[in-house]
Amino acid sequence: MPIARIILLTILSLLAFAGNSLLCRIALKQTDIDPASFTAIRLISGATVLWLVANLRKRKQEGRGNWVSALALFAYAAAFSFAYVKLSAGTGALILFGAVQATMIGYGLWKGEKLKALQWLGLILALIGLIGLVLPGLAAPPLGSAFLMCVAGATWGVYSLRGRGAGDPTKVSAGNFLRAAPLAIGLSLLLFKQMEIDPAGVAYALVSGAITSGMGYIFWYTVLPSLKTSNAATLQLSVPVIAALGGVVFLGEPLSLRLVLASVAILGGIGLVVLKR
Repeated sequence: MPIARIILLTILSLLAFAGNSLLCRIALKQTDIDPASFTAIRLISGATVLWLVANLRKRKQEGRGNWVSALALFAYAAAFSFAYVKLSAGTGALILFGAVQATMIGYGLWKGEKLKALQWLGLILALIGLIGLVLPGLAAPPLGSAFLMCVAGATWGVYSLRGRGAGDPTKVSAGNFLRAAPLAIGLSLLLFKQMEIDPAGVAYALVSGAITSGMGYIFWYTVLPSLKTSNAATLQLSVPVIAALGGVVFLGEPLSLRLVLASVAILGGIGLVVLKR
């Protein structure tokens, strides 16, 4: 793949991942759409785009998805939306990313992976950063919302782990999104009394599902074989930073000292772990 295309797809992928946090936060803060409806529209639009691309590409590699992964995907998307009712874009992205990496690193330890001293130091540093972020105080995020975002990160970590070697990433993602969409619709029906939909909120959900989720995954999985594992892991460290800066620019969210210090500790600690793996 030409270097210019690698750079372009990588930038688009990282912007898409950070964009999910921004779009969800904007929709739930500035429009009347409820979290369950946002989740359902996001998954339906994502499923549509991924299914179309998977069928147009006609690759030889197979991939179907499964209900266990779809359940993890649905749990991630739902917890993600409900958490962002009260979390800022940067704080939510940071907690999400930390929980994703903690889940994947924890799985590696459970499977017998050994960590070096510098990696253990990184884990401790990241844990201190997360504790410092959620400790009670003026700048602390709501504990319930932070917990929901941890659930979102953990289930996304499970989804990612289950996707390893599952086949063509686009086909697998399409199959999982198609299975997760009815679960999200069921949640919306269950919370029918709280349902609120407006054109702006629907538009944000559509963009989040079709562009920053569906196309974002396609861009990332297209460029991933051209990136070294260490480079890919390092690049993903920028996503919470991009989301935080986007929240400051587009939503007027404050960049508190607590968030800055927690970001340095969490991202720096995770960086020490993944760069040594």
